[in-house]
Amino acid sequence: MATFLSSSSLRRRHLLLRLISTTTMTTTPTPTTTLSASAAKSRLRREFDPDRAISILSSVSEPPSSHPASSLHALSLAARRLSRSRRFADAAALLDARRDPALNPLASSEPYLAALISSYGAASLPDHALAAFRDVPRLTSSPHSPLSFNALLSALVRSKRHRRVPALFRDLSAELRIVPDAVSYGILIKALCLSGKTQKAFETFQQMRDEKSIAPTAVIYTTLIDSLYKEGKDREADDLWKEMALSSCAPDRTAYNVRVMHRALHGRPEEVLELLKEMESVGARPDTISYNFLMTCYSKNGLFDEAKELYKHLGEKGCVPNAATYKTLLAYLCQNGDFEGGLGVFRDSLRRNKVPDFRTMKMLVEGLAKEGKVEEAKGVIKVVKEKFPDDLVGGWKKLEKELGLSSEDDVTNPEEETA
Repeated sequence: MATFLSSSSLRRRHLLLRLISTTTMTTTPTPTTTLSASAAKSRLRREFDPDRAISILSSVSEPPSSHPASSLHALSLAARRLSRSRRFADAAALLDARRDPALNPLASSEPYLAALISSYGAASLPDHALAAFRDVPRLTSSPHSPLSFNALLSALVRSKRHRRVPALFRDLSAELRIVPDAVSYGILIKALCLSGKTQKAFETFQQMRDEKSIAPTAVIYTTLIDSLYKEGKDREADDLWKEMALSSCAPDRTAYNVRVMHRALHGRPEEVLELLKEMESVGARPDTISYNFLMTCYSKNGLFDEAKELYKHLGEKGCVPNAATYKTLLAYLCQNGDFEGGLGVFRDSLRRNKVPDFRTMKMLVEGLAKEGKVEEAKGVIKVVKEKFPDDLVGGWKKLEKELGLSSEDDVTNPEEETA
């Protein structure tokens, strides 16, 4: 039976095929509007529609070899947009094309292939990552090294296939005679912790240190400390923290943020503030993540004014709100019934292209509608529907019907109100 594609699907496939055939070459045709790889990367971070992402990528005028890091990062972002829309075959085709050495001279470099393997993980394509890893010796005319091995393990963790890591770690290292390094063990330990096998992770930690004579890194210590805190084993976590502090790898900002997170979720704001002072004293300056946890702690303890003040003054602390900042504060404000404050946070997130997820935004829209602020609720839905592709706004259309909101009417755009 013949398969018929809609005209829009045909246009999308034509653009993708054209992109695959041109972006892999060392010289590319010059489109009407051209972009550097760096500029494309910047735009792609703000673009959620996969077809517009492909269009941006097709406008890159530079060959991949001129700026390989930026070029591959832009490619990875576009592939992620396709995968988020469940267009996995298109995402795979886009990345697979970069493995052809006849079209892309970088395909014979293991560092480049390692980055490409990581891109498969970012696009939730673990089996393609494994296939690319297997292809490394053919493409590079050299055996595997820990570099591509670690990229594969990391890709599996990133694509939430961490349960596959222990078996592949064991089997591939033996089959291919790869000698795992500290990074390899760090990824294995992380995979075990994510799988709820903290005891096995500690056994691996001891084996690495005592039998393999590999010194633990700050990343490994931090992973284990985080896992212990999440299991409620505070004493064991604090003991490991002391061991880390006495070792050659002193706690860094990431390690401190694990402790800040634990205090924020289970303690008082005063305790979090004390820990932030300690960070300053040892040169691990608190960052946006640190202050997000303080904001969480304020909110959990009912100190919403303090949370909003902290949010307003993040810039004075040398920090810029990230996606988690907006999501966290917006959720807590809505839970507290402060939908006007939540609307302000949403407007800020919109300007920075960091709109929170549907579940968080749903609380805001429902709250505005229940308080009689129907136009504001309509405006939020209208803007979000315009920003995201059709296959990612199904929930919004359903919510519109449930709340009796019509997107056909003229509504106030929250972005225009503060323009």
